[in-house]
Amino acid sequence: MNQLQKYTWLIDTIRRAGKISHKDLSDRWERNKDLSDGKSLHRATFNRWRDAIFEQFGIIIDCQKVGGYLYFIANPEDIDEDKLKKWMLDSFAAGNLIGENLSLKGRIIIDEIPSGRDHLTTILEAMKENRVVNITYRPFKKSHGYTFPIEPYCVKLFENRWYVLAHNIHFGDIRIYGLDRVESVETTGETYRLPAAFDAAGYFATAYGIVLDRDVRPERIVIRANEDHKHYLKSLPLHHSQRLIEDCGEYADFELYLAPTYDFIMKLLQVGAMVEVISPASLRDTMKGWISDMYELYNNE
Repeated sequence: MNQLQKYTWLIDTIRRAGKISHKDLSDRWERNKDLSDGKSLHRATFNRWRDAIFEQFGIIIDCQKVGGYLYFIANPEDIDEDKLKKWMLDSFAAGNLIGENLSLKGRIIIDEIPSGRDHLTTILEAMKENRVVNITYRPFKKSHGYTFPIEPYCVKLFENRWYVLAHNIHFGDIRIYGLDRVESVETTGETYRLPAAFDAAGYFATAYGIVLDRDVRPERIVIRANEDHKHYLKSLPLHHSQRLIEDCGEYADFELYLAPTYDFIMKLLQVGAMVEVISPASLRDTMKGWISDMYELYNNE
């Protein structure tokens, strides 16, 4: 077990407990023999971890001295409001939890993620130093790959696939590449300057996923989810702009502001008749076209 796993175990344990004594922390650590080898969590070790957690994550583990010495996360908003930090801690916490229960591996089912993580490390290291990388990229419909230099601006995880948004030096524009289609990555000695105005979150603010089509403008979209599906949209919004307009019991209307690109349309078609596009009319017509094509496909006996 590496140090990062230990730190995330400690953060997650305190987060879930709310407030907890050192003795209870030590007991929980000792009971997880796969993690601790049955050893207790000494106070000196615990204090070193606290300091390291603050230095690496900016997370403060404070102590309530009134009513007993109880430890708690003093700045939980730093986790909840930082999507990357929260995702990372939740991912490591889930990994630790599964690691504690490897005896149940035949009863824990996960989806297989396409390859691409091997190249992620190289690209992230290049991003730290603003270095140009040469990638060999093979699109799905091509029989061979193409090698060219890119300036990696940011990476994004979408539907279990990693993507890199980069400036293509040859074409002079910004493009997105799926890491599962990258055959090789090589860091060069050449550096680049990241545009001062570049904002990764802002760049994708009106995108549903990773499709960036300049011909499709963002607009207000209203969708209606039936009684069976409205709860799914409430618990897991389609987009950060989603908000509930009205819940009428049998259905609920939601508003979104985004560009209705191909991937968003595919997402709506995925749930079939459980979701209806109310507006704009242009998107309704697009949906009708897709549905008509599907009907002809299945009606052609």
